[in-house]
Amino acid sequence: MKKWALRAIGVYILFGILMYVYLFHIASSTIPHSLKGTSMDPATFLTKRQLVLSQDYSRIRNLLFFLSTPYEWLFYFLILILGCSRAFEKWAVNTSRFQVIQSAVYLFWLSLVSFIATYPFGYVSYRFSKAYQMSNQTFGEWMKDQVIDFWVNYLLMFIVVAVLYGLMRKFKKRWWLPAWLLSIPFTITVMFVQPVVIDPLYNHFYPLQDKALETKILALANKAHIPANHVYEVDMSSKTNSLNAYVTGIGSNARIVLWDTTLKQLNDREILFIMAHEMGHYVEHHIYYGLAGYSLLTLLGLWLTANIMRWTIQKNNGRFKVSEVSNLSSLPLFLLITSVLLFAVSPITNGVSRYEETRADSYALKTTHDKKAAVQTFQDLTRSGLSQVNPPFLVKFFRYDHPTMLDRIHMVEQYPLKK
Repeated sequence: MKKWALRAIGVYILFGILMYVYLFHIASSTIPHSLKGTSMDPATFLTKRQLVLSQDYSRIRNLLFFLSTPYEWLFYFLILILGCSRAFEKWAVNTSRFQVIQSAVYLFWLSLVSFIATYPFGYVSYRFSKAYQMSNQTFGEWMKDQVIDFWVNYLLMFIVVAVLYGLMRKFKKRWWLPAWLLSIPFTITVMFVQPVVIDPLYNHFYPLQDKALETKILALANKAHIPANHVYEVDMSSKTNSLNAYVTGIGSNARIVLWDTTLKQLNDREILFIMAHEMGHYVEHHIYYGLAGYSLLTLLGLWLTANIMRWTIQKNNGRFKVSEVSNLSSLPLFLLITSVLLFAVSPITNGVSRYEETRADSYALKTTHDKKAAVQTFQDLTRSGLSQVNPPFLVKFFRYDHPTMLDRIHMVEQYPLKK
């Protein structure tokens, strides 16, 4: 077991070194020479200091992204082969004879250890955000959000784990099918309650104070047939300097939300373009296409996970200290496999998302007829987020679910507005 643990750690360290070399010494984020001096050239709308900061901050964020995902895999692998998962299961079984309580106890210990193990990544990310003036949170405020995250994720995971392992015990080989069927209403329920139950745990939402702007936004919403009577403002300036706006929820719980940072840093024309973009997702039915795509991927993913888990446990029973798939101690293996599968399919899901974002940009242009505001919006988003206009290939391939700012501005410049 020590050899397997050391090998896994060694592979992770080697991967980290290779990603560091790629991001800091090999990959290029410069724009093509033919675009120098255009609206796509960051040198035309960023100061020299902002150019340096955006390059450095983006590299750090990208490195943390590529290190954190395999670190999660390493964590689950070590939890399995070192016998920690088996120990958590014994504590759970000794606590109660009721399987629901056993699931709660086991998941608490696994979640707690996972929180402690991944805390350094979160803290480093927080410190860099503070250093580059992206975060306005005090350490206490940041920790409060981490604690809320822990309990929200624990509650959702408890529901999933209790149901999932109940199905595993009842349907030994085909548990993945009823699990998939139940995942659909569960996902829809979470989407329905998130705007009114989960989101307010983190931030304070209140009606938009600028009523003239609200009237303009609701006029756009009316054209898009969005059932909204109010626009909400959320206090994000106490946490970040980044900009954002979104339309969330489904049915009667649909909400139009603007960050107060967006209201402070952008003019009305830019805000209306952003809101038209968000409404474009609604008009294009992206939420329903997303649900359909998610359901299909979940079906395939659960089927693959079930087969991989069964094969892995049969071949590595002694090594992983898990005798059956339905044992609670197999949960880290389930999470490891699903995490790897999600990462493997991310280039496809990112590609689909980038296409949808382009469609939403197109809808916003068609609705507002304001190319100048669109270009200014993308430039301001780049500036506020210290992001790269043209990120390296692997970053775009695995991380970007939006088109690059270079692609978005280029699309705007080439978009044929009808007179």
